[in-house]
Amino acid sequence: MSVIKRQKVWGVVWGTYLLCYAFRVFEYFVLRTDQTLVGEAIVHKLMGIVIMFAVTAWRRLTITQIGFVREKVFGNLLKGLAFGCGVFVLAYGVEILIAVSQGSFQSLQLYVSTYAINQNTGYRTEALFFLICIVGNIVNVVMEEGVFRGLFGKLLEQKYTFVVSALVSSCFFGFWHMIGLIRSYLDESMSMGGMIANIAMLVGTSALVGFKFAMLTKMTGSLYMAMGDHFVNNTIVNLLHVVSATGVDEMMAVRVAIAQSVSFILVLICFIRRHLKKA
Repeated sequence: MSVIKRQKVWGVVWGTYLLCYAFRVFEYFVLRTDQTLVGEAIVHKLMGIVIMFAVTAWRRLTITQIGFVREKVFGNLLKGLAFGCGVFVLAYGVEILIAVSQGSFQSLQLYVSTYAINQNTGYRTEALFFLICIVGNIVNVVMEEGVFRGLFGKLLEQKYTFVVSALVSSCFFGFWHMIGLIRSYLDESMSMGGMIANIAMLVGTSALVGFKFAMLTKMTGSLYMAMGDHFVNNTIVNLLHVVSATGVDEMMAVRVAIAQSVSFILVLICFIRRHLKKA
């Protein structure tokens, strides 16, 4: 590939990312939709889907080429959902065992909350809020998987190997998640030290999870298994809560760390085994 074409690839990726990020900043700082009854920052994700398809058409790609293939749609979605549920069953089990050993476990509760880095907030049991949570997370996974693993993955692999392109898109994905923490600092609900520490943790974790989704996409040849797993990751912490004598979801960070670590290791092992078989 010529230097000019390579520069165009970077220009398209950066331009798309910054445009999506501009809508994200606008929603978080101006609309603040996630702080309303809706509880979801969904506007910029809808715009992200529009941008994704517009850039795909502009670059003369098809939606199939960026991962929205027609084959095995429901099969791969179900695999992703099952995989995500499986690792979280393990993670919730460990968390409950810890709480039981400390004599503090009370119950599991099902209700809708809004995710925060430290703890979930809100308590909604009406059917409407369950629907909003589910629809919001469907929009989220379509946008994020379509942009980061689909469009960016396809464009970057025109210049780099899969591993390099996956690392690059995963870094973009990691920094995508820091905006809420910056807002918390500017709103004076978080110290600068807390913001920096949480950004380092969240960006690193999100990048690692993004690389896992990239491996799933590469192995299955579509976005759907990653979308299913991504949906479970985002939804379950908002719906299923561990109640102890001293609070709710106090070990949520441990739960998420267990689920993501186990799932990443399992996917990495499968990815390496497939690569060795093909070698």
